[in-house]
Amino acid sequence: MKISFKYISYFFLFVLGISMTFTSCTDDLNVTPKDDDEFLSETFFQNPASYKQVLAKLYAGLYVGGNDGDGDANVPSKSPDIAGLGGDFSSYLRLLFVTQEFPTDEAIIAWADGTLPTLNSQTWSPANEFLEGTFSRAFYHISVANEFLRQTTDDKLTARGVDAALKADIAKFRAEARFLRAFSYYNLMDLFGNVPITTENDQVGFFYPVQKSRAEVFAFVESELKDLDNSLVASKQNEYGRVDKAAAKFLLAQIYLNAKVYTGTARNNEAATLCSEIINSSGYTFANVPYRYLFSADNNRNGAQTEFIFPIVSDGNAIRATGGGMSFIMHASIGGSMIPASRGMDGGWQGIRTRREFVNLFADETATADNRGTFYTDGQSKDINNVGTFTDGYAVTKYINKNADGSAAQRNDIPDIDFPMFRLTDAYLMYAEATLRGATTGNITTALGYINQIRTRANAPTISAQELTLDFILDERGRELFWECHRRTDLIRFGKFSGGSKIWQWKGGTLNGQSTESYRDLMPIPARNIQANPTLKQNPGY
Repeated sequence: MKISFKYISYFFLFVLGISMTFTSCTDDLNVTPKDDDEFLSETFFQNPASYKQVLAKLYAGLYVGGNDGDGDANVPSKSPDIAGLGGDFSSYLRLLFVTQEFPTDEAIIAWADGTLPTLNSQTWSPANEFLEGTFSRAFYHISVANEFLRQTTDDKLTARGVDAALKADIAKFRAEARFLRAFSYYNLMDLFGNVPITTENDQVGFFYPVQKSRAEVFAFVESELKDLDNSLVASKQNEYGRVDKAAAKFLLAQIYLNAKVYTGTARNNEAATLCSEIINSSGYTFANVPYRYLFSADNNRNGAQTEFIFPIVSDGNAIRATGGGMSFIMHASIGGSMIPASRGMDGGWQGIRTRREFVNLFADETATADNRGTFYTDGQSKDINNVGTFTDGYAVTKYINKNADGSAAQRNDIPDIDFPMFRLTDAYLMYAEATLRGATTGNITTALGYINQIRTRANAPTISAQELTLDFILDERGRELFWECHRRTDLIRFGKFSGGSKIWQWKGGTLNGQSTESYRDLMPIPARNIQANPTLKQNPGY
C-alpha cells in the first residue's frame, strides 16, 4: 500500500457542485453537476473529511481522467472530467506524455486516432483534440484548485465550526492546491504561451478571463512558488506522493532554467542556486540503486524513492484506470514479439517506440556500455519506414511492472509504477546546465562531479571537464530522463526542436525528417477553446 490519502478519491464521487462555475475558457467542459445526488459545495464541506478528499481529487486527477478511473461518459456518476474526450485519453499524465514525447526524437506512436499522427510529425493544427484535451485538463485542475481555495478561507472555516487542528491541516492542503495550480500554469505557459490567469479571487460565473502574456504567466507562477516556501510542508515531512517545499523550489528552478524562452531574459544564476539548495539541503538523496529500480513497480520503496521529489503515484489495486497514466505508457509500449508477462503486463497495444536518432545517443543498443539504453530490438527494425507498424522502430523497456527483485506487482492490467515527475537527478543536470550557461553561482568542478555520479550509476564511462559541454548536457538529459516528459521543453531550450539544426525520422512528416517552422515551438491555442472564449488570440503561425 502506498499513500493512504489517495484512496479517498477513487471510492468517493467528488463533485464541487453548482457553486463551481467555470470561466469561459473552459465553459465547453461538461463539468457542472446534473445529478440530484451530487453534493453542493456548502453541504459537501460540512464533513470534516471532505477537505482531504478534495486534495485527493487534485492529486488523483494527475493520473485518472474521471470520477471512476478512466470515467464512463454513459454513466453520469462516472463521467470523464473533460467532455468530448474519453477519460482514458484525457488523463493529465497521458496528455503530458503525448505532448512532450511524441513531437520529439524520443517517441513515436503507431496509432491513427483522430489527429494523433500530427503530433509525431510536428504538423498539428488548432483543431487537434489532444491539444484541446491538454489545455482543458490543465484549466480543469486550476478550476478545482480555485474553488477549493474559495471554500477554505478563514471566514468559511470559522462559519462551519472547523476546529484549530483541522484548520492547521487545511492550511497545508491549501498550499498544496496552490502548488498544483502553479504546476498547471507552468504546463500551459510551456506548451501554449499566452493564456488566461484565474484565481480564487476572480468572480464566480460567466465571464471572459483576460489572456496574459507568457511573461505575465511566468511572473505569476514565480510569485506563487516563492510565496509557497512560507506555507508548504518542510522538505521530506509530507506523506509520500504529496508535495513539499522542495517541489516548489524544483519547479521554480525549472522555470528559471527556461526563462530565456519564456520571457527573453536568462535566469541561470537563480536556477543554479535553487538546484544547489535542493541537492544539499532538501533531504532528498541520490538513489544509490541500479538505474532500473527507479522505474520498477516498487519504486516507492526499493531505494529509488529517496530522489523522488514529486512522483505521480500509481497503484494497481486502488487506481482503476486502464487507459490513463502509467497504464497507457506500459500497454502502448508493448507489441511485436515482446512477451507482455516479461514486462509484468497482461497485453500490449502496439503503439509507442523510439526513433533511430535517439537510439544513436547511446554507445550500443544492448545497454552494455550504458545501462540506461533499454531497447527491445528482437524483430524490430531501427528505421521507421512505416509509422503505423509497431515493429518499425525499437521498443523501449525503461519501465517495468515488476518489483526490483523480479517478483510480481499487485496486478498485471494496471501497473504499480510511480511516475517520477520531479527527481533529484534532474536537479544535478539542471545545475550543470545552468553553470555551463554562465551561472556565477555554479561551479564547473561540482557540476562535473554530479554528471559523473549519474553516469557511474548507469555503468557509463565518466567524462572529463573538456567533454562537459551544452551539447553533451542535452544528450545526457535524453539518456537519463527519456520518457519522463521533458524532451520537448529541453529541445526548445537548446534551439533544436523546430528548424533544421536537429533532424529525426518523420520530423516534418518525411521519412528522414526535415526542418519545421519555428512557430511550432509553441502549440496553438485550441480552436474549441477560442470558440468558448473569443477574446483569446491565436499564437502566430496558426
